[in-house]
Amino acid sequence: MPSSLVIEPVSSKHRGGGSSLRSLAVAGAMALGLAGCSARMPTAYSPPLQQGNVIEQESLSKLKLGMTRSQVRFLLGTPLVVDVFRNDRWDYVYFLRRQGQAPQQRRVTVIFDGDLLARIDGDVVAGSGTVPPAQAVPKR
Repeated sequence: MPSSLVIEPVSSKHRGGGSSLRSLAVAGAMALGLAGCSARMPTAYSPPLQQGNVIEQESLSKLKLGMTRSQVRFLLGTPLVVDVFRNDRWDYVYFLRRQGQAPQQRRVTVIFDGDLLARIDGDVVAGSGTVPPAQAVPKR
């Protein structure tokens, strides 16, 4: 008499169940998450931020003591700040921030005696009338 072959279903404890698959998925997700921490995340493009008056060396070189207010305004442009309490002082401020670089800032103050240019202060090197390269602003 031939023997009959009986096939019985394998119980869930022998199949490994869903818990090992779940553990594998969790471990994979953690590995991917930690791998992302080691690399620098890409950031959105940030256009350069430029504020104030562009202070050019060529314009500053043309400034001479004794010039009138209108001549100074013609060379440097309209001042960013005009002191309400001291109408003999004009402040020119320039700020530039580019992505991945330290911010740069320049400041030039022109002081008048009456209607004539009496003094130039700020990022101007005394005696030469030149302006050094823009100063880096420390990050806060």
